[in-house]
Amino acid sequence: MCELCDQQDEKQREPSKRLFLKLAAASALTLSIAGTAGKMASAANTKSPPLPENVMTPDEALERLMAGNERYVTGQSTPLNFSEDRAALVTGQNPYASILGCSDSRVSPEFCFDEQRGDLFVARVAGNYLTTDFVATLEYAAAILHAPLIMVLGHESCGAVGAAIDAVDKNRQFPGHIQSMASALAPAVRAAKNMPGERYANVVKMNVIRNVEKLRKQPPILSQLVANKKLLVVGGVYSLKTGRVDLVT
Repeated sequence: MCELCDQQDEKQREPSKRLFLKLAAASALTLSIAGTAGKMASAANTKSPPLPENVMTPDEALERLMAGNERYVTGQSTPLNFSEDRAALVTGQNPYASILGCSDSRVSPEFCFDEQRGDLFVARVAGNYLTTDFVATLEYAAAILHAPLIMVLGHESCGAVGAAIDAVDKNRQFPGHIQSMASALAPAVRAAKNMPGERYANVVKMNVIRNVEKLRKQPPILSQLVANKKLLVVGGVYSLKTGRVDLVT
């Protein structure tokens, strides 16, 4: 065969050779990606607990909580997306704050502090007052879940507080176990007797203050955490009119 024919054959073979090499490289890359994806999928199937977002100081936790309330008040709340956190929360929770709040349907801590599921550990009872069960609940949040903040959250126009005022002022009796709730709040009614200003609001505030003090001094767990500055206990009052939470002391 002539030299010119050999050169022409070589030129014809060269594109086929390049195509083969490209296809081989693409195949190897595809296998590599598939292997990596398989490893990632396997790792994804083994869910890790959610990141410990509660690793913060008590003051930082309070700052985050109040920043969320500011977003809520100003209409800048984060849209809820349950699909994003559902899988992670199956394996655990890391709330950064606990709320002792009232059962009033108009006051939802997750909404008024603009937080997602897993962020707040909430205990609710009409009148937001302490019982042994609620102390144990908050101890669990602080000692086991390591939440560095507790807020006792009262609110204006609280029906439980109104019942307590009527029980003290008018000796009113309530049916069933409602009377026990009014009796539990009665000390706050008496403590607010000589406070200046609107009485109803004063009782709401005093009820919060009294329960904050009880929690700070509650042995053996909470008082020790407070003394070691690992736990902050604060009080707040929620405004039904504005949605704002004002800290009370």
